[in-house]
Amino acid sequence: MNTAGDTKLGIAWIALCLALALHIVDESLTGFLSVYNPTVVAISEQVAWFPMPIFEFGVWLAGLIVANLLLLSLSVFAFRGSRWLKPLAYVFAVIMLLNGLGHTLGTIAGRTVASVHFARPMPGFYSSPALLAASIYLLFRLRTTAQT
Repeated sequence: MNTAGDTKLGIAWIALCLALALHIVDESLTGFLSVYNPTVVAISEQVAWFPMPIFEFGVWLAGLIVANLLLLSLSVFAFRGSRWLKPLAYVFAVIMLLNGLGHTLGTIAGRTVASVHFARPMPGFYSSPALLAASIYLLFRLRTTAQT
């Protein structure tokens, strides 16, 4: 049975997916990989086991689009209040919250690591408030649906 809480959870899920879509556009238009790839190289030189890959633009963009479409396709389960989706929703919301915070803190610092500086704001910063707001909203909805 679909409840009002499930509907609000579905709306929150879609809101975060749309915020992620906006963020993908923001990052691709502002040259995010020009910061990301050198950061991964610098960290990998210090920490050999660092698991992050280097990306070419087309592969990176296609991967993000496919991932976001997959997440959007799961929205039907959010509207149904499917229990199995809730742990995934928590993970999605926390990762996007950290993503938004990372772009915000990077903008404040003007760098990611000591050797990777960039003109402020950091690429992807403009959509960070949408990621932060939508992540917090999804976490709030998950918390309120857990109480019902």
